[in-house]
Amino acid sequence: MQPIPTQPSQSNEWRDDFGSPTGARRAGVRAAIGAPALVLGASYVGFGAFVHQSGLTLFQGLASTTTGWALPGQIALIEIFAAGGSILAAAIAVGLANARLLPMVVTLLPILRQGEGSASPRLIHYFAAHFIALTGWAVSMQRAPDMPPDQRLPFFLGFTSVIWSATFFATGLGFFLVGILPTPVTLSLVFLNPLYFMLLFIADLARKERALALIIGAIAGPLLHLVSPDWGLLITGIGGGTIAFLLTQRGRP
Repeated sequence: MQPIPTQPSQSNEWRDDFGSPTGARRAGVRAAIGAPALVLGASYVGFGAFVHQSGLTLFQGLASTTTGWALPGQIALIEIFAAGGSILAAAIAVGLANARLLPMVVTLLPILRQGEGSASPRLIHYFAAHFIALTGWAVSMQRAPDMPPDQRLPFFLGFTSVIWSATFFATGLGFFLVGILPTPVTLSLVFLNPLYFMLLFIADLARKERALALIIGAIAGPLLHLVSPDWGLLITGIGGGTIAFLLTQRGRP
């Protein structure tokens, strides 16, 4: 796997230069308005309906979106609470579901911090880490390395502030749509998010290891699910990424 770039390439230097941090923040807002906000919002309409169907309150659903903001972990949390599970069981389930976010923080945050003038943690960096999720991470990894360092964090915060706001209001909308739209329709909206992210990933397959990981996962995923429904997805993710990494490293110095 190629190392994550922290500086723009010479052939594409400063491709995204918005003139100032304020301009970068506005560009992030514009980039989020449209498909990212609509698709994530639609997914959280499904989540809001799920909260209602599980017998929980609107406040609990909004609190989950505010503090958790990672759909798989939120769904696991609601399912466990609805089933009468303990806080410990909920914490373990959410931790396992959201463990995928740790590599995203580790790879993206150093890029966002470049040019901040200090290697020590700052409150703004902890704040930004809370908003690192699939969509924001994918878009920022594509665009931030080619921006001037002082514009990267403002772009990310502008982008994620829009999509987070969309998910917050969509949670409430979905909660109140129960009974108006057919339940299968509202609940199925939850699946729009992974589908959108998959399309976003496919659109950026210039790097060989990404294409290999996607192909391996598409083939191995269904087969391993038949062998072990509980562990098939985890094995596919770790195994597919590892194999793609090893294959692309062959022949490199």
